[in-house]
Amino acid sequence: MAANAREQLRAMLAEKSFRLGEFKLSSGGTSDYYIDCRLTTLDGRGALLTGQAVLQEIHRQGWQIDAIGGLTLGADPIVVATSIVSTQQGRPIHGFLVRKAEKGHGTGQRIEGFREKPARVAIVDDVCTTGASTVQAIEAAREHGFEIVGVMCLVDRQQDNGRANVEQAASPAPLVALFTANDVRAEHIRLGRHEKSGAPAIFAVSARCDFCDRPAVTNVPGNRCEVHRP
Repeated sequence: MAANAREQLRAMLAEKSFRLGEFKLSSGGTSDYYIDCRLTTLDGRGALLTGQAVLQEIHRQGWQIDAIGGLTLGADPIVVATSIVSTQQGRPIHGFLVRKAEKGHGTGQRIEGFREKPARVAIVDDVCTTGASTVQAIEAAREHGFEIVGVMCLVDRQQDNGRANVEQAASPAPLVALFTANDVRAEHIRLGRHEKSGAPAIFAVSARCDFCDRPAVTNVPGNRCEVHRP
């Protein structure tokens, strides 16, 4: 499985995480597709593929790192999966998570998990749109005292100046994406998923499922996620 983990991960993202249609974004704009990587990264097999594919890219880039981390919530399953797979392969990479804000109690720390310094780290995220969440993680990691070696996202939407925003914040560390949204869209169409699902009605992507906290993918007969849709 590890040899072609990247290709299998792309196929799973195309099947489980990608939907074509007309979607209203939380920013007020619209998009003809929606992607929720967590439907893949929190899947048992998807988590394994995520860890393997991310670790392979880390090695391909030649990043020598002590830890991997990112802003909660999108980065969480990527961090855990990569840390586990790296340990299984005998070269552990530790994990850390960046809170969106410092805790108002206890130690009040924003970095959770691995905190040792000095340390060389990579920042990860699931989707890069505006790049805001990735930039937050970069800034918090540097403020803590980590040296950022590289930044990686699973899917680059190639819009809203997201890549440029992240590259500016990360410099001189490079930004790499495992896939572009066009890569996943092409695989989605190749698999015929667009024919099976049809085009959903317009709805607010920021809505949450009535039965759980996952993002809604339809609002008929009510707000439903991929798991609970009719």
